[in-house]
Amino acid sequence: MNKQILKLAIPNIISNLAVPILGVVDTALVGHMEGLSHLGAIAIGGMIFNFIYWSFGFLRMGTTGLTAQAFGRKSKSDVIHILLRALIVALVSALFLIIAQQVILKISLLLVSTSPDIAKHASVYFKIRIYAAPATLGLYAFHGWFLGMQNARYPLYLTIIANVANLLLNLLFIKVYNMNSEGIALGTVIAQYLGLFSAIILFLYSYKSHLNKIIRSAIFEIDQIRKFFSVNGDIFIRTMTLIFSFSFFTAQSAKMGDDILAVNTILLQLWMVFSFGIDGFAFAAESIVGKYVGSGDKVKLKLTIRYIFLWGISLGALFSLSYFLFGNQILNIFTDKTQILALCLVYYPWTIVAPVINSFCYIWDGIYIGATATKAMRNTMLISTLLFFLPMFYIGMALFENHGIWLAMLLFMIARWISLQLVSKKHIYNE
Repeated sequence: MNKQILKLAIPNIISNLAVPILGVVDTALVGHMEGLSHLGAIAIGGMIFNFIYWSFGFLRMGTTGLTAQAFGRKSKSDVIHILLRALIVALVSALFLIIAQQVILKISLLLVSTSPDIAKHASVYFKIRIYAAPATLGLYAFHGWFLGMQNARYPLYLTIIANVANLLLNLLFIKVYNMNSEGIALGTVIAQYLGLFSAIILFLYSYKSHLNKIIRSAIFEIDQIRKFFSVNGDIFIRTMTLIFSFSFFTAQSAKMGDDILAVNTILLQLWMVFSFGIDGFAFAAESIVGKYVGSGDKVKLKLTIRYIFLWGISLGALFSLSYFLFGNQILNIFTDKTQILALCLVYYPWTIVAPVINSFCYIWDGIYIGATATKAMRNTMLISTLLFFLPMFYIGMALFENHGIWLAMLLFMIARWISLQLVSKKHIYNE
């Protein structure tokens, strides 16, 4: 069992970590420029795209759970139809985002209180990066499908291709062509399309025979479409609620001044790094749990959950230890501005304790997605946000200012963990 978990988890950890590491490099490149406007633009622009793209996270998560269960049933026709449905939804959604870009940008900037200079650069960043939408959403569908097929190598290859290309392009545009935040956006657009073309090539190389199982009428079969949108609708609401929490955190940080926004952006990047790392085991849970739910093997299902928790929590502890031992060195990667570094150290303890605590809810998320127990995920996320995060955010901010909002973020993660665990007997173990 451990071998099976690690075979899926290790490629997932590597590919997941590439995403926030690229964010770290982007933040570091812009963080060493004069002034804070371009760093703020990356923070605000990134927040907008997090809200947009994370809201379509169901294209990855829902596709993994549904595909893994079809794989467990050994149904080739089902797995190819799931992929096609996901790709159709991805393309239609991306075209909508491009058409509605002006409205999305205006609403986003109205909701975020920031300086005119940051708003101007964030607008330029947004108007360039939005054209990556078809590639980004298409990659979500392919990533989810490959993971559901118990193939963690291809998502790793795609992540390496897209992120190495993105890194090189960002360095080229900033260091050679002297571009600023717009260079980061342009590099992302080009890299995402390279990733999508690579996904199509990998699919044709290994799964071309699945195309023979396509039945056009089955793609739009009412019961399957209803199930697809039911599962993905729950994930959509859950993800939108999660994005709201992080976006709300960033927006409120912006109201506290450019220095606090810069500090919280840097520390939030470190939260992203360990969350993407631990999500390697959560993604493994999606694949393996989905397979055993599909095949009806409860013994292996319970064993999988037990071992994945052990691995995930251990990795979280390793991140916490690394953050504790190498805090100064890590923070110096992001910026050389002494006032920002000094402020980072004030709030850094919240980042040290977060990996161990947060690992519980990240692993539970993967388990629920694999089991397609999405209604429970949705409900627990709403409870954690509305009854714990928001009240504690306002109480914490009033009493402890920036320390208070970091406390609210940590309590939010604890609420997610405990609520998912409390309902697991009914929704995961069916006891």
